[in-house]
Amino acid sequence: MPMIVGVVAGVAVAAALVLIGLFKMMWRVAEPNEALIISGSKHKTEGLEAGMGFRIVTGRGTLVLPGVQAVRKLSLDLNETELHVDCVTHQGIPLKVRGVVIFKVGDDFVSIANAGRRFLDQQKLMSERVHNVFAGHLRSIVGGLTVEDMIRDREKLTGQTRAACGTEMEKLGLIVDSLQIHEIEDPTGYIQNLAMPHAAAVQRDARIAQAEANRLATEAEQQSYARMAEATRDSEILQAGYQAERDKAGAKSRQAGPLADAAARQEVVVQETRVAELEAQRREQQLQADVRKPADAQAYEKRTMAEAERDARISAAQAKAQETELAAAAEATRVKTAAGAEAEATRARGTAMAAATRATGEAEAAAAQARGLAEAEAAKAKGLAEADAIKARAAALAENQEAVVAQQLAENWPEIVRAGASAFGSVDNMVVLNGADGMADMLTKALTMGGTGLGLARQLLASMNQNGPAANGTSPRNGVVPPPLQKVPVEQDGG
Repeated sequence: MPMIVGVVAGVAVAAALVLIGLFKMMWRVAEPNEALIISGSKHKTEGLEAGMGFRIVTGRGTLVLPGVQAVRKLSLDLNETELHVDCVTHQGIPLKVRGVVIFKVGDDFVSIANAGRRFLDQQKLMSERVHNVFAGHLRSIVGGLTVEDMIRDREKLTGQTRAACGTEMEKLGLIVDSLQIHEIEDPTGYIQNLAMPHAAAVQRDARIAQAEANRLATEAEQQSYARMAEATRDSEILQAGYQAERDKAGAKSRQAGPLADAAARQEVVVQETRVAELEAQRREQQLQADVRKPADAQAYEKRTMAEAERDARISAAQAKAQETELAAAAEATRVKTAAGAEAEATRARGTAMAAATRATGEAEAAAAQARGLAEAEAAKAKGLAEADAIKARAAALAENQEAVVAQQLAENWPEIVRAGASAFGSVDNMVVLNGADGMADMLTKALTMGGTGLGLARQLLASMNQNGPAANGTSPRNGVVPPPLQKVPVEQDGG
């Protein structure tokens, strides 16, 4: 039994190895710079016509059936070809154009298919084919240009060549990465002759520049000689100055002894003056230490204590203000809450009182209406009675005016006397001359004012009698309007 299991395991391992070997033989992977073209069965590749008969694989692996399908590789690397083309310009001048073309197979399936059908077995001949294509178009384009155009605008030549070859390169499945024109050779010397005027102008400018340089050099040399002469003169002047200074120094050295004695004495005086200044400074510093600093310390102590007391009072005031502010805020909150409750209660009481007032008002309105009717009747009766009384007084006045006036005076005598006495109301002190005679005279004047009032009353009653009782327009309490009382000024003696 173990032998059978070993045999089965060996067979399985052998079968697995065979399968792995077959898979490795059938599996093909395309490198990044190549394309696999698989032929031998019908395939339809995206972008290609149906029934092309081959399949293109790039950048991945695929299974290939040995003996049934064939796999070939097409390189996608860059290629280049040198251009050596003999051309003739529009002016009939022969030229040789040297350049390089860098190209490759396109990355899309259409370009790969076109290049595969044309260069799959002839990839080494690809450069030669591209050279022939560019040579033909380059000759055609150069034939339409002048030498000056080619020299001055080489980019135009390159662009026209790439545009002319684009369609044919696309049919070949190739794309041009770069086209460079390196050199244009002129066997006839035309380009050299074109450059001769410019070269002559350059030579002329060079000779002019050289002559200018020589002139400037000569001027520089002359200036250099002049500066040398100036330097010589300045040197001699300096030497003379130095000699004068040496002579002066010798004279000073001969005077050094007396000057040294004088300088020593001067230094002694300076040092004594310095000692006196230092002594004065010492006394001033001693005064500062003994008097001013203690005074400053006391003043600083008092100022510090005053500032501390002020800060303490300010802190206490701020704390009190904060306490008052918090109490006010609490009281405001309480008052606001109480006011809200009171407002609600007042609103309820107002509603009840409004209902009660409405009922009371309606009752009072009915009572007032009844009272008004009763008062109207009473006023009417009273008016009729007063009218009858006025008529009776008017008749009595017409019959006996003196009696009516006497009655009115009797009724209003206290007011008349009070009005007469008011003339003396503003008198604080009164001096009566002539004794009893002066007093009698004063009383006589007061009675005269009363008599004057009596005359006015009589005149008023007479006018009322003539005009009738209705002319006055008013009804006094007793039927007669008393005349206004006049104040008679009292003559006061200036004693």
